[in-house]
Amino acid sequence: MDDKSIREGTQHNLLIHEPIKLFLPARDTLYASKALCLLTPLPFLHAARHFLSQLHQAVTSHTAPPLPLESYIHNILYEVPVPPPGRSLRFHGVQGPIVCQQPGPEELPLGDYPLGEAFSLLGVENMVRLLTSVLLETQVLLYSQDYQRLMTVAEGITNLLFPFQWQHVYLPILPMPLHHLLDAPVPYLMGIQRKDCSQCSTLDLSHEANLCFVDIDNHRVDPPEDLPLFPDQPELIQELNEVLLRFGLQPHGGATTNPAPAAPPCLSSLVLEDLMEDRRNGNLGGEELAMLERLQALARRCGGMEGGKTLGRAFQEEEEELNAAKMNVQLREVFAGRFTAIFGRYEEFVIHSAPDLESWLGNRDGTSNFDKGSFLSAQPAPHLHFLSWFLETAMFSSFLDSKVLSRWADQEPLQRVFDGRLEREHLYNTFEDDPGNRRYRKCSVLHKSAQAIERRLLKADHTAIHPHLLDMRIGQGRHQQSCFPRLQADVLAQGHNTNKRSLHQSKLLDPSPSAVTQIQRGFVEGLLSECRLKTRRMLMERMGKESVELGQGKASITGLQENTLIHSLCDLLERTWGHGLLLKQGRSALWSHLLHCQANGEKMEPPSPAESPGQSRYILEGLAPPKGSFVQDMRFVQTMSEGLSEVGRARAWIHLSLEKKVLSQHLKLLLANQNLIRQLYKSHAFLLCEEEREQFLFHLLSLNTVDYLCFTRTFTSISIPYRVVITPMKKLSIAMTMSNPWVCVSGELGDSGVRQIPKNTQEIFFQCQNLGRLSTLQLGQENSGLLSKCLVDCVVVHNEITGHTYRFPCGRWLGKGVGDGSLERVLIGQLVSPRGEEESGRWTGTPPEQSSPPQSGHMGGLGSLGRSNSNNSMYGEQTHTQFAPIIVKTTRGNLTALLCGEEGLVRSLEQFLLHGFKSSRLFQRSVFIWDFVEKVVVSMETADQMGDLRGSTELCDSLCHYANAINASPRNIGKEGKFQLLVCLGVRDQLLPQWLPLLAESHLTARLYEESALVQDRAAVNSLSRILHTLHEFPITLETALIKGVDL
Repeated sequence: MDDKSIREGTQHNLLIHEPIKLFLPARDTLYASKALCLLTPLPFLHAARHFLSQLHQAVTSHTAPPLPLESYIHNILYEVPVPPPGRSLRFHGVQGPIVCQQPGPEELPLGDYPLGEAFSLLGVENMVRLLTSVLLETQVLLYSQDYQRLMTVAEGITNLLFPFQWQHVYLPILPMPLHHLLDAPVPYLMGIQRKDCSQCSTLDLSHEANLCFVDIDNHRVDPPEDLPLFPDQPELIQELNEVLLRFGLQPHGGATTNPAPAAPPCLSSLVLEDLMEDRRNGNLGGEELAMLERLQALARRCGGMEGGKTLGRAFQEEEEELNAAKMNVQLREVFAGRFTAIFGRYEEFVIHSAPDLESWLGNRDGTSNFDKGSFLSAQPAPHLHFLSWFLETAMFSSFLDSKVLSRWADQEPLQRVFDGRLEREHLYNTFEDDPGNRRYRKCSVLHKSAQAIERRLLKADHTAIHPHLLDMRIGQGRHQQSCFPRLQADVLAQGHNTNKRSLHQSKLLDPSPSAVTQIQRGFVEGLLSECRLKTRRMLMERMGKESVELGQGKASITGLQENTLIHSLCDLLERTWGHGLLLKQGRSALWSHLLHCQANGEKMEPPSPAESPGQSRYILEGLAPPKGSFVQDMRFVQTMSEGLSEVGRARAWIHLSLEKKVLSQHLKLLLANQNLIRQLYKSHAFLLCEEEREQFLFHLLSLNTVDYLCFTRTFTSISIPYRVVITPMKKLSIAMTMSNPWVCVSGELGDSGVRQIPKNTQEIFFQCQNLGRLSTLQLGQENSGLLSKCLVDCVVVHNEITGHTYRFPCGRWLGKGVGDGSLERVLIGQLVSPRGEEESGRWTGTPPEQSSPPQSGHMGGLGSLGRSNSNNSMYGEQTHTQFAPIIVKTTRGNLTALLCGEEGLVRSLEQFLLHGFKSSRLFQRSVFIWDFVEKVVVSMETADQMGDLRGSTELCDSLCHYANAINASPRNIGKEGKFQLLVCLGVRDQLLPQWLPLLAESHLTARLYEESALVQDRAAVNSLSRILHTLHEFPITLETALIKGVDL
């Protein structure tokens, strides 16, 4: 047959069709799908699944069940009680007995969802990664074709959170009418069904910067960027692998977990069913038990009984359910053990500041319930990244609120169980004394918890009333295969009206336009409230840190905590810019918007910093130059050679803007183009709410009141351009020359190396790797005779990217034959505040030159204290108050500035040793303490050779060795620099408190000092020595710029 005849035959057949049948109610029966749902007071998942499965089997079976379905439903609704804690209960379904159990008061709460299936679907590493994302309250989106898999993973992961609870949106199965909730700018845990093997890229997600995407079918978890590791993650994964392998599961995931189709009816013999039930309850004697075992063996050999489930299969299913329950509790115990180890001493850091419940509720937002800084300081260093993030979550805050509320109300069940476990751990003293060096310890209660489950499931403690025939009308309840009958509601509700409960649907699940509008309005208000709380927290913590750096208050925050707060601000901005976005254009909604504004603002770009004509004028005057523009900052972030993603670039831009104090200004510029925003966003978007937007910017503007170095300290490997300007003393009228001058700038992250300044200029521009916050600057020149000299006022260094200006005061000569003859100065810098130099911290700069010894009649307050011994004693007390803040600051602030700054330790010792010094005629020039030290060292060496050395020979030798090594250094740092170096080395090597009495007891001291001098007052010297001894408690590490050239 040819193709033409085939086409003709096909067309002929298509024209001949049967007439369409219409549905007639009088003649036809309309069938509809039904869902059977059982609501229980506790998550008895396995028992409920068994009951519903048996109910379904009874409906689909050829034979009718022994009783009407109403009897079984009435029985489970009204006659099956909840088992008591620590007990199990057996009740009867349609086809056979069912056992449910409830954990005891000291055990983990009931959790029946099959964790083994969740671990088989994703694997151990992915489950730990997913749990970390949930604990840190990221946005978690589950993705699968199977609804059951969505529920299994969602419920499984929330069961592992004990003792914490998820506090945000939880929708394991998100129906299509509610897909607008994916736009929610809040943490969520949602699941959506995969359609036609679609990928994540096809989903309409407005923002993914903080999204953890879980593709269950492909066994993949894509966490957010920079997600920290769970504490002791490798050891935890190893322990979980051991648990899974113990029960025959592979830990790598990817296994198919779809259950095999259930066989139709259960055991065909009621006698065998009763025997199995008696065996389960331990009621069989020896002969009966042996008989049952022989029957089981026979069933296995014969392969089963026709028309029913084999006896061997029944025992196998029972064994599988028991193993699943034991594996569930052991997996949960492993995670509970980790939280017990991490938060074992959390109660020691809970702050109970409110006297009563009413005052605590009234000031809930303004008080802190937990000493986070102290808690983190007691944790191992590898755990800090995760813990600093977790302490900021609503999950942990809710846990703490429950703890505080337990003073006035009953404890929450989860917290009561957790605290009870901690009490037992403390009782047996299982916590290590040093939590900072905690070792990983495997969970010790796995066997005990599995035994408790096994005992309750194998032997039921209670038996419920059996289903029985109800008082029903004749003719109803008849069995019709595969058709669920209409139940008699009056029979099921008889005498139980008081137990009816109304179910309230959350407004979140209402898809109506008015409800959606109300929900979106709530999201807008929530974002504004979160911004207010975050900026307030950042201000309070940053101000607290600044007071600590000045030696005031308590060390309540670390740099890690500050980074955590800034990271949470970045997350907030991403969620704000992602709310109501019409079309996703990248993983970062904020960066996409920045690119739009950059394209629109290129025409208005100002000159670059290197070409700005007024830049040097600001630097010469020691002022902060004008901040860079929005476009300049964008261009620099785009050229950063760190391989940043879109999310990383957005965070870098936020860090840079925050450090430059232009974040609110730049965001206001972004929001000024309302036409662009209307094109990009839906009408309910936060960025289109004018009043909330203005308040949002106002809260961000408040961050300008504190200083951040978040960009400088986060992106440490980038290249930064610096500009250095040398400023001579303006009042000097004669010309000054320098021979081949050079500078070397040092900061927290390294130094620039020696940079030669071009001839006939006072300025140099260079680029090098980020130096961090600048601390010291070495300024020098070649030894070219007496004509090369310069009286330097200060040196100013400007960071061209962050806009920070550092001023390094000098006020000294640089040259041979003037001052102390120094050809190199080590200057101490201070960050110039845009508000003016007065507020930048006076104590951080290089101290002014001491050109002459202070005389008793011309010293003001200090000199007047040296006129009598009684006054010297009083000054000893004042010395203590002067040095004490320096001792405290040494461990908290910039160590170099605290040692060598204007009010640092070196300056204070100079004042102490210059007090009461006799006329300068002895040295003919300006007095320098180093001259006195050299005289004492020569005297000690001479006395040692003559055998007349008194006191400790070892201490004298150390002082002489250090002084000679400093003099032998190839650096020409002058006498002031040498004394500064001696003090710094003495502090580092814990020798300074012993050297001070040696200097005071030298026979030269009586000749060179007046009787009223402090150095001749034994009480003052001993008091100062005791204060210096307190520095031995802290490790001292000196900057390379201070000790370069001296090998000690």
